[in-house]
Amino acid sequence: MNSKRIGILTSGGDCPGLNAVIRAVVKAAEKEKWSVYGLPYGTDGFRDIADKKRSPEELLLTRKCYQLPGEIRGVDVLQFFSGSILGSISKGDPDKDPEVKAAILRGYEMLNLDALIAIGGDGSLKIIYDLAEEGHWNLIAIPKTIDNDVPLTEFCVGFTTAVEVVTQALYDLTFTAASHNRIIIVEVMGRDAGHLALQGGIAGGADIILIPELTPYLSLDVLHGCCEKLLNLQQYDRYFGLVVIAEGVKNQHNKKEDRIGDYLKREIQEEYGQILCQKKHQDFCLLKDMDMRVTVLGHLQRSHPPVAWDRLLATAFGVQAIKLIEKGQYNKLVVWKKGKVDIEPLYDVIQTIKKSHEDKECPCPSPVREDDCLVKTARSLGIYLGDRPESMGRVKLDSSCSSPFSHSCVN
Repeated sequence: MNSKRIGILTSGGDCPGLNAVIRAVVKAAEKEKWSVYGLPYGTDGFRDIADKKRSPEELLLTRKCYQLPGEIRGVDVLQFFSGSILGSISKGDPDKDPEVKAAILRGYEMLNLDALIAIGGDGSLKIIYDLAEEGHWNLIAIPKTIDNDVPLTEFCVGFTTAVEVVTQALYDLTFTAASHNRIIIVEVMGRDAGHLALQGGIAGGADIILIPELTPYLSLDVLHGCCEKLLNLQQYDRYFGLVVIAEGVKNQHNKKEDRIGDYLKREIQEEYGQILCQKKHQDFCLLKDMDMRVTVLGHLQRSHPPVAWDRLLATAFGVQAIKLIEKGQYNKLVVWKKGKVDIEPLYDVIQTIKKSHEDKECPCPSPVREDDCLVKTARSLGIYLGDRPESMGRVKLDSSCSSPFSHSCVN
């Protein structure tokens, strides 16, 4: 059996489960008597080799895992850690700096690798794919992101744990909201995708969930619908509410906001509620007196230890990557489909990503679809998803979810 030299790196933003992938790759490779080299801080690790800041021997991974104790008194703990022991970078494109690109390509050649395993999201995988094409690398990609927006896979490493964080946060916030009769708006990550907000919102008992695929921007119709929903709750002796909004939703003018949760609160309470109240819609006058608070979960969604499913997914993906290298099947994306590990041609995945990045109206490469079963589930529960209210001229406290927004992302 020929010995192989395998490189592995983590790129883009960190997420739960990265270390579990690294662990699985090292353990599976050791069974084949292969060497695994961990690249610190993504493709910057190749530059370190090219600039002779590190020797190849310094990058060699074993069960000790990159100079960190992967085992403590015989207990294997690496799969439980969040973050990445290799480090990662989430900015910069080598295409914009010829010297940087040349150093990366030179470093890869100096390591004399047989293959590279890249763990990344849609943006970083696109960059690494272009480098691999130019350098003629044997590349295997593993999808990771809490946004769950890498095409052709049902799950990305890290997503399920992030959903758990959002769900737990909503559970915790429910009791303080109920105690003080507050409306709490929770802003979650997801970039241009609404998977995290939708799944976390349903599991956490949200009353309103706003995601960019169904609510690309906070139009007057959407704001009116939010106001109606908040007032409808009081019919059922509910004087508190939970609103989940994804960071990719834009403001009333279809522009990006740094804190879209704060913007939504301001529009409902300070501006929109008062306007409706002045128009003699007496019910809406209650909005002026509602105590609203905003919670931005931020990087807590990235930093939680991986839940069991993410550990399982990460481990299965890492083992599959080694199997593909053994068979000489390169330029593949390891995916999860229909209850099992599968593979997709990396070319198809990258073309989908590139096309979406060029589309300003629909920048997400794997959006929530309007016919998604969880969208239907949310509507059946009476969760407001940004549907157009039946009338802007009067208050309908018994309005139901109907006439959903259509958008190019979900057609």
